[in-house]
Amino acid sequence: MATWRRDWRLTGSQRLLCAGLAGALSLSLTAPLELATVLAQVGPGPGHPQGPWAASRSVWRAEGARALWKGNGVACLRLFPYSVLQLAAYRKFILLFMDERGYVSQWSAIVAGSLAGMAATIVTYPTDVIKTRLIMQNLLKPSYTGISQAFCTIYHQEGFLALYRGVSLTVIGAVPFSVGSFLVYVNLNRIWNRPQDRFSPLQNFANSCLAAGVAQTISYPFDTVKRKMQAQSHCFPHCGRGNNFSGAVDCFQQVVKAQGVLALWNGLTANLLKIVPYFGVMFSTFEFCKRICLYQNGYTMSPLSYKLTPGVDQSLQPQELRELQKLLKNGNFEARKPTL
Repeated sequence: MATWRRDWRLTGSQRLLCAGLAGALSLSLTAPLELATVLAQVGPGPGHPQGPWAASRSVWRAEGARALWKGNGVACLRLFPYSVLQLAAYRKFILLFMDERGYVSQWSAIVAGSLAGMAATIVTYPTDVIKTRLIMQNLLKPSYTGISQAFCTIYHQEGFLALYRGVSLTVIGAVPFSVGSFLVYVNLNRIWNRPQDRFSPLQNFANSCLAAGVAQTISYPFDTVKRKMQAQSHCFPHCGRGNNFSGAVDCFQQVVKAQGVLALWNGLTANLLKIVPYFGVMFSTFEFCKRICLYQNGYTMSPLSYKLTPGVDQSLQPQELRELQKLLKNGNFEARKPTL
């Protein structure tokens, strides 16, 4: 849900680097909350403590503090291909919703973003399965020694389709996620009592958190069923997941029948609690990295502030500014005479 207005004073590689560092840091700092969420969704086995917080404390005591970051490595590695695919898909989808004047409605932009995210998720889905497996395993007796070994083990022992187990929930869950996002964004004018183009950075941050909270709450049952299907494996007999799900519908029915409807929202509290620090770290890290890049490109006086460099045209792109600075440095202002 976090978006930034594109600043053409940064190169494409700089924007990608800033977004990657911001995403990796935010994922790393909120990894314990992600662990608590997944543990609550999949469910502990018999004799294990119930609830996300009790399960997290049990993992900490049994496996050490390092276990709170299980699966975070593959989540960070997934950022780059996911971001590239999402951006490329978004550009394609946004053209489909654009009218003759080049206008795109708010609902169309949200749908395009959801479709792009869904396409990127489907392509990188095996990494999400591996992340869930790494989170659920016991570090003292690991079923997988690393990311590549987990991929090969799942592929050889369970088949290629096991890497896409639960992927249909990604497609179905995109619908309520888009609806939740749209319900928030169409009412932002009423919430803040001002036009959306005049929102402050703090208001944009609050909007992202609010939209993410509503959208994730609505689509959360689909994510819960997806996690249960991802974790279904003979490698985890200690976790008590003896049920064999024939599909998403069967998994949904078994969960409701055994634990009730509210079980589909297990771990929602931990999931919502990570929204504010996740987006907070992401926005602040991105802005800090952006300041450093703007300083390196010659647009600002200091890497720690946005104080603009006097006499620099802020509308120039980095390459254009470098060419102009080179021209000024050489002092070659005279027009060349034509030669035969």
